[in-house]
Amino acid sequence: MMSLTETIRPSADLRSRYGEISRQCREGREAVIITVNGRGDTVSLGYEQYQQMKAQIELLEMLSEAEDDVREGRVAPLQETFDSLRAELLARK
Repeated sequence: MMSLTETIRPSADLRSRYGEISRQCREGREAVIITVNGRGDTVSLGYEQYQQMKAQIELLEMLSEAEDDVREGRVAPLQETFDSLRAELLARK
């Protein structure tokens, strides 16, 4: 699991120090929390960190759905599942 450090910056820094904040997000793998009037307002992340976080969330959602399927008995034998997947892949060729 990825670990991001966090830095807090005032919103005024977005205008005056954008390059520094951008570099901090990309190179330092930091989440920069932007505040307005001393309160958290937005978070800035490097694009790679955003994509990684998004992929992890999607994976966790799929795993949660799979757990629900098992709990509710919506499962199929493994061999049957693989045979079905193979047939589907061959049909696409």
